[in-house]
Amino acid sequence: MRDVAVIGVGMNRWGELWDKSLRAIFVESALAAMDDAGVDHIDAMLIGCMTSGLFTEQEHLASLLSDYLAVNPVGAVRVESACSSGGNAVRLGLIQVASGAADIVLVGGVEKMTDVDGGGATAALATAADTEYESYHGATFPALYALIARAHMERYGTTREQLASVAVKNHENGSLNPRAQFRNKLTIEDVLNSSAVADPLRLLDCSPITDGSAAVILAPVEMAKKLGKPVVKITGSGIATDSIALHSRDDLTYLKATERAAEQAYAQAGIGPKDVDFAEVHDCFTIAEICVTEALGFFERGQGARAAQAGETSRNGKRPVNASGGLKSKGHPVGATGVAQIVELTEQLRGTAGDRQLKSPRRGLAQNMGGTGGSTTVHILEVTP
Repeated sequence: MRDVAVIGVGMNRWGELWDKSLRAIFVESALAAMDDAGVDHIDAMLIGCMTSGLFTEQEHLASLLSDYLAVNPVGAVRVESACSSGGNAVRLGLIQVASGAADIVLVGGVEKMTDVDGGGATAALATAADTEYESYHGATFPALYALIARAHMERYGTTREQLASVAVKNHENGSLNPRAQFRNKLTIEDVLNSSAVADPLRLLDCSPITDGSAAVILAPVEMAKKLGKPVVKITGSGIATDSIALHSRDDLTYLKATERAAEQAYAQAGIGPKDVDFAEVHDCFTIAEICVTEALGFFERGQGARAAQAGETSRNGKRPVNASGGLKSKGHPVGATGVAQIVELTEQLRGTAGDRQLKSPRRGLAQNMGGTGGSTTVHILEVTP
């Protein structure tokens, strides 16, 4: 198997892109990634997208997007695994390059979610839960993550202020990200006084719906070395699943699929949690970031909320999490989220992240999950001179 590097990245400004079509949004980031890599062709393409059929009534993205990117007759595949669609697409692109099936692979993620009303968006996203046992009875994702939050609070003493500190931290980071959907800073009081959504979660505990795309170019490390840029290598990759319905799990507060995927990625990279300099994780709700940092082994069970409140996951903390602003501030076009995490890791490792640049990171981790953690991918990236 060949070693694989990220040689190009591209991402557009996320938000409510009413004047752009899904295909136009995708092509923006794909062309930017190809330009960054300095390539004029690709051998294969993977597209992470969950909801194009539900939001825009457009399926068959492999043919549509390869046509509008003008790369036909390239082999292209759409990848769907709820909100972890992008992370899964990255993993499949990694496997193609590592195996020798392709040399230059474009991995993109795209979603156009704001052309429907809030009820339509909620219903579309609820298809990533257990339709018969959860969403049919009205338990959409805010309610399901509220159950997780309440269980965490009852078991570990997690407080509303600790949940709010995650949103405050991520909006502080997102204020420095020119591509973020929401660049406004928040206070603890802003979060606590925002509209109730599902107790104990408030509006500002929740990530938004978003239009946007992201893309990366993957190639063998030997090719990357010839480009004259820092070589950002994918050293670990893991994937795992769990019961889709919360009621089927042993522990509502623990994300077992994230733990298993991380174990695989750590083993492949030959490292442990303490060796990770920074991370981009799936903070679809504030409680999600807390549970993810525990499952990744960054903090003991029940201690993720305390660590967030103490500033340990801030940009200047000992383990920066979501320097991009995360899903909470940067936005969450679900199929693009996992790819955008790889974009952020690559830019941080190259030292090109602008005002949000961390101090000399050498190793980053991306964790992307679907639903309430029913599917998870974890990738570890390292930079070499």
